[in-house]
Amino acid sequence: MASIDTGTLDKLQKVLGTFDENIKIITQELGVLVHVDGTVLSFDGEGAEVAAAVAESLLKVIDAGEEIDRTRLTYCIELARDGNAAEIEGVMKGVVAITAKGKPVKCKTVGQKKYVEAVGSHTVTFGVGPAGTGKTYLAVCLAVAAYKGKQVDRIILTRPAVEAGEKLGFLPGDLQTKVDPYLRPLYDALQELFGPETYAKLMEKGTIEVAPLAYMRGRTLTDAFVILDEAQNATREQMKMFLTRLGEGSRMVVTGDLTQTDLPDGKKSGLSHAVKILDGVEDIAVCKLTERDVVRHPLVSRIVKAYERDENKRKKEDRS
Repeated sequence: MASIDTGTLDKLQKVLGTFDENIKIITQELGVLVHVDGTVLSFDGEGAEVAAAVAESLLKVIDAGEEIDRTRLTYCIELARDGNAAEIEGVMKGVVAITAKGKPVKCKTVGQKKYVEAVGSHTVTFGVGPAGTGKTYLAVCLAVAAYKGKQVDRIILTRPAVEAGEKLGFLPGDLQTKVDPYLRPLYDALQELFGPETYAKLMEKGTIEVAPLAYMRGRTLTDAFVILDEAQNATREQMKMFLTRLGEGSRMVVTGDLTQTDLPDGKKSGLSHAVKILDGVEDIAVCKLTERDVVRHPLVSRIVKAYERDENKRKKEDRS
């Protein structure tokens, strides 16, 4: 048996969850029985120590003023299973950025925390991982924080337009109108962080620039926070072109998911190549996020795992 005192009935209720939803998930996942005596939670079963560690992690989440949702609960269980339950406290320390509505943006996983720290201490950072790990959103948050802190004079965000085959003629309107659908996630994040009015003014002044990757050719990007998103869709030539745009006082973040490459057959991903040859180069960080860092619906993490299993199976079949 393992026990933990939640301290107050209010905290106990938050740990238990609405209609005891949290504690039901803990007991099902870890195969334990739970007993409640006042503010004390006791667990019986082989996973009792792990369950108590999960409850302790949830108390730290509560003390940090954060909400306990299904995603965070699942993550606390995974950390506790690995014997790393104490790491949840460090994850929530520090604010990445503040939204226009005053809401603090914090890391939610150990992987995200390491990613944010890497961006802060390196000139070029690669953030590689599956959908939902916060690669792009956190990069935009850090860009906004750097601009507000007067570390850079402008923010430049770019993506390859490979999803449209780099042939955007079938879409109506001018080039900006045609590429807008592919840049929408970046617009949304910027508007949330700056607010619509400030965002519009900064766009008009050119302080914020959102453009297709092809627009980077021939430029030198100085005093800027530059983000290349969906970089798995950049070719080797495009990746080299982009990285060599780096100018004085600038910082670059390159994000992508190597499992979602949309390049035509025969084209190798520039992101995969860059990660291989640049990992270990001074002042360049390579952060590899996993399904554990997925902060969307818990089902997204399970979908990612299923695709990874299928990919590994196909690789084995190809070798045999």
